[in-house]
Amino acid sequence: MPFPPAFIDEVIARNPIEDVVGQYVTLKRSGSNLFGLCPFHGEKTASFSVAPDKGMFYCFGCHKGGGVINFEMEIEGLSYGDAVRALAKRAGLEVPEDEQYQSRYRQQERLWALHKEAARFFHSCLYAPMGASALEYARGRGMSQTTLTKFGIGYAPDSWSDLVDAMRKKGYTDQELRDSGLVTVSKKNGNLFDRFRDRLMFPIIDVRGNVIGFGGRIMNDRDKNAAKYLNSPETLIFNKRKNLFALNYAKKSKMGYLILVEGYMDAIALHQYGFDCAVASLGTALTDDGATLLSRYTDQVVLIYDGDTAGQNATQRAIPMLEKAGLQVKVLKMRDAKDPDEYLKKFGADRFKILLEESSNRVEYQLAAIAQKYDLRDDDQKVRYLQESAELIGSLPSAVQRDVYGGRVAEAAKISADAMQMEIQRAWERRVYQEKRKQEKIDLSPARNLQPKSRDIRYTNMKSAMAEEMLLSLVLRESALLDSTGGLEAEMFSSELLGRVYAQLKQRHEQGLDVSLAGLTDLTPEEMSHIAGILHRQQGPVNEQALTDCIRTIQNVYQASKVTTEDDLLAVRERMKERKGLKA
Repeated sequence: MPFPPAFIDEVIARNPIEDVVGQYVTLKRSGSNLFGLCPFHGEKTASFSVAPDKGMFYCFGCHKGGGVINFEMEIEGLSYGDAVRALAKRAGLEVPEDEQYQSRYRQQERLWALHKEAARFFHSCLYAPMGASALEYARGRGMSQTTLTKFGIGYAPDSWSDLVDAMRKKGYTDQELRDSGLVTVSKKNGNLFDRFRDRLMFPIIDVRGNVIGFGGRIMNDRDKNAAKYLNSPETLIFNKRKNLFALNYAKKSKMGYLILVEGYMDAIALHQYGFDCAVASLGTALTDDGATLLSRYTDQVVLIYDGDTAGQNATQRAIPMLEKAGLQVKVLKMRDAKDPDEYLKKFGADRFKILLEESSNRVEYQLAAIAQKYDLRDDDQKVRYLQESAELIGSLPSAVQRDVYGGRVAEAAKISADAMQMEIQRAWERRVYQEKRKQEKIDLSPARNLQPKSRDIRYTNMKSAMAEEMLLSLVLRESALLDSTGGLEAEMFSSELLGRVYAQLKQRHEQGLDVSLAGLTDLTPEEMSHIAGILHRQQGPVNEQALTDCIRTIQNVYQASKVTTEDDLLAVRERMKERKGLKA
């Protein structure tokens, strides 16, 4: 069953939104609202607003918004129920029994416990006779006993069911094993088999310390089709896009930055050599979610991907993601080694520290990457080098940056600084012009601009939707107006979302509950953000005349949509004349 509305109201009342947000964001008062840097996307100018009187937050940059429960959901990656419970615990409130939530949470707890037992099983196998070759491999890669223990490194036996059998003995059901992602199911007879076989195992641990998945490195090459690394599939407790390997340790680092590498072995090697700020993406390239996660723990990232073509391409893709998340990006290029693990073994921690200090910012890195593509002894290639460099430098917001980097490129190509600056200026002007045209298109299409970004909640009738938005804004700012909505029904709304919100607000008002944005339930984060945006955008006068105008528009559009015959059309026209006070 859902949480009782009165309980939700109590949770909201006991958790002032400015206090909860203030745990994550430094807020400064400006008028009646508070402002700070958005924790959900990177920005240098504060566009994140908190309105204590409305109990809501809204970012004018990324357009996320909602009440205190939605903020807790977004910032901690929690479900609605988990967020309510976290806030209730914060306020010292006892949570009413909720069978649906309890069932889901019990399932999560069982999966966390199962993964912990699986990690123990794999770790014990590493030191058993069956794991001798894997242990030898791990030690050959330089892993100390301390490191093996710290990271819980293990071994998955070369067997079809050793893990399945061990977990069954621990009391875990076959359904729990299926849900865990640690097994595969035979299509022929439904039997369970171990997913990981003959692999060195790396437990994946979330920032709260729960084992949520595994990565496994193959120990033999008998099967040419087998992946070198195999990761857990996504489950109820594991989302590879929203987690990073070793972040549970790196978040505690005092080094002032985080190092992002490609693989588990690189991250582990860095930790072992004293660089406890290293993390690795999980099986795939960095995602926007991963970049946002990094931004919660640092404002600077050093990228150290492999020096091969794939690694450098991954670096180029990662840079804009990290900058979008508000992170300063530096890039370390390996010299005389293909990756950090190899470099540390060859040259040691002191040399690596010097390399870190010499790491270039992302502009220097990208200019160097462009230079490598061209032979500057050839005039045609030199021109292409200068043009591509000018495009990169012309995208920089600072005139000082454009001047400095332009001078360096001119010197490298042995041309005059003035000529290079002219090329950069043209690139800069083209970019400004393109952005201006893009904005003009938006300005010339206000209806399109007002459309929700998500296709799932797009408006079908803009005239009615604008009136519906205004009405919701009016009643959210002055709930007493709900007494004057008369025969307006949710089904009359052209937008299913806006009609649903109206029905919920009206019901809460009739029950004597608080009518607020924070009290809305059963909305997705995208839907809640959209409603928050409406409340921020609609700032007109609050009075019954404005309400009446909105109701009239909604009803007229609704009635017109039901017209099927000429008689229906005449009837609609008569009603419209009557409402306007005209004679028939």
